[in-house]
Amino acid sequence: MTGDDRAQERLRWRSRRGLLEMDLILQRFMARHLAALDGDDLAVYDRLLDLPDNDFLDLAMGRREADDPAWRPLLQKIRES
Repeated sequence: MTGDDRAQERLRWRSRRGLLEMDLILQRFMARHLAALDGDDLAVYDRLLDLPDNDFLDLAMGRREADDPAWRPLLQKIRES
């Protein structure tokens, strides 16, 4: 298992959330995009996973815009999933 594989598995584990809605959103996102994310995107995703579920859900659903512009492209991918 390579370092990238371990990082992706860690992110898969961290993507399990307490809110069913977030679980569904992130499962679809990971199935479609996780393997193609570069190191910068993986780092952004890792930081997004540090957010409380409700805050992350608001960003993922587009009910709130990210303060950090670096998060916006990845959040758009999550929304489109």
